[in-house]
Amino acid sequence: MGLRIGALVVDSRDPGRLARFWAEALDWVIVRDEDPEWVVEPPEGSREDCVVPDLLFIKVPESKAGKNRLHFDLRPEDQAAEVARLEALGATRADVGQGGDCAWVVMADPEGNEFCVQNAHSPQIRAQWLQRYEAYQPAGA
Repeated sequence: MGLRIGALVVDSRDPGRLARFWAEALDWVIVRDEDPEWVVEPPEGSREDCVVPDLLFIKVPESKAGKNRLHFDLRPEDQAAEVARLEALGATRADVGQGGDCAWVVMADPEGNEFCVQNAHSPQIRAQWLQRYEAYQPAGA
């Protein structure tokens, strides 16, 4: 049996606020909601359940300093609509030196953690991805 990543840990001044933001942004669920640790994970029974690492938000005293060394890339079907939805949830656009002619939008969550919203895949790549996604069966299922 291989090693599995259990959680991606995010330091936070307000873990509840970030957990609520990311749960809404990803359409995931909060499964632990007490300081100092909040946990967000894919919905039970989804293809991501037990495959994608949970997000663990840990309360820390210091604020974020500097650019992230690790970040999420989100790939919605409609980039502009997703950027607007994320802004309504509390995300802001961010400049990390990407320039103005990028195919992606750099954003920051409510505590300034950067993430990217990519363009949709081309129809051919999306069809290939969707075929693999729908064919996926967890080991032992």
